[in-house]
Parts: sequence; C-alpha cells; structure tokens
Amino acid sequence: MENEVKEPVPKYNYVSVADYLSMERSSLEKHEYYRGEVFAMSGASWNHNVIARNLNTIVLPVLKGKPCSMYGSDLRIHIPENILYTYPDFSIICGTPETTDEEKDTIVKPAAIIEILSPTTKSYDRGDKFNLYRQIPTLQEYILIDSEAVSVEHFVKQNVNEWKLTEIKDISKSFTITTVDIPVTLQELYIDIKF
Repeated sequence: MENEVKEPVPKYNYVSVADYLSMERSSLEKHEYYRGEVFAMSGASWNHNVIARNLNTIVLPVLKGKPCSMYGSDLRIHIPENILYTYPDFSIICGTPETTDEEKDTIVKPAAIIEILSPTTKSYDRGDKFNLYRQIPTLQEYILIDSEAVSVEHFVKQNVNEWKLTEIKDISKSFTITTVDIPVTLQELYIDIKF
C-alpha cells in the first residue's frame, strides 16, 4: 500500500524527565538519566574513596570564604543542552549555584568537573561523557584521576571548541585546578593508595 500511514514505533521503557526526577528523589541509589533512559550507578572502590578523601583534604580548606565551592558526588548536575542528569565525583561551582527547580537538588553551570576513573567507567568518562560535558557553556576544566595507576588527565578549555590536555603520570609532579587556582601534588592526591 503506497498511501499507508506509518505510526512512529513507540519507545518502550522510555522515562520522562519528570518521572526520572520523581523516582530519583525517593531512591536510595543514584541513577544517571540520558534521553529517556535511566542507568544505575555502581558503588566506588577503596582507592576511589581514598582519592576522594585526599582531594577534599587538599581543596576544601583553601576554598573557605571564596566565591567558588566544591561539591561531591551526591550533587546532581543537569546539562539542558543534551538532557543529561548525572552525578560527577566533584563539581566546582563559582558564584551562587543555579538550580533547576524549587527542590534545589539539581544544579546547572559548573565551572569544573572532576571524575575519579574506575575500570568500568574510564572509557565512558574519557569519551562519551566528556563529549556531553563539553556542551556545558560554563565548563572551563575537566580533570580525570585514575584510581588504578598514578595518572591525571587535565583538560582546560582554551576557546569554544578547543581543550588543552596535560597528562601527569609522575608521582613527584603536580597540577593546578585552574578554576580555583589550587595546586595539587600527585603525592598528596595518591597518599595511602596501594596499586
């Protein structure tokens, strides 16, 4: 039949943003949301938690009283440009945090994002997730910290479509979180870590 009208195929298991947020706000576990799909987030390893503790110890005291703050993985980020809702390991927000609704549990416009890599997420964090993060207009810095080896990948935005990567793999070296001008030595970052 030439004139047969074909209906779009319904997308089963599609979850609306409203349903996702309602479910997420009553859930004991965290889930990432992207274009109608919901993905459970797994727990973190011992090394991941030690690195997170070390980074908090280095950064938080320096930020007291400053216009930028660092938040942990319980703060949900929304990227309106691509509909992603996710929980980065760390977000740095400068100025007054802008939230998406009256619940004030989802923010937009981070200045920097830090992810601690695990064997199961490192490809996603380096690839597709970084592509999604780069659509955040305010994002100036993206830092990947490996939990299985001494390695930091530090991306700094140069202009609209250009990011500069610096890799640090020597425990005696350091890098600076440029958004807040805080130097971090790998020795401090990886203290108490055994590979």
